[in-house]
Amino acid sequence: MSGGLPAISGAKLAALLEKDGWQFVRDSTHGAAYTKTFADGPRIATVQTRRKSLARGTLAAILGPKQTGLGRRGLERLLRRHG
Repeated sequence: MSGGLPAISGAKLAALLEKDGWQFVRDSTHGAAYTKTFADGPRIATVQTRRKSLARGTLAAILGPKQTGLGRRGLERLLRRHG
């Protein structure tokens, strides 16, 4: 997994987020919404759970600072722990 982002399905990412303490809020037409509270306030991430594999840009947006803030390294950590 060096370099770019790994290929991952929305359902797998959603399961990893739940194991990381994110709570499911609701389903919408855009996907499943998850929330988690941090020291600087709550964050909300929307994961497309109906796709086999998330597009790299979509995955990058979910891992970015406006949603989960995990980044590539955070995703790799979750995959090692719970993958």
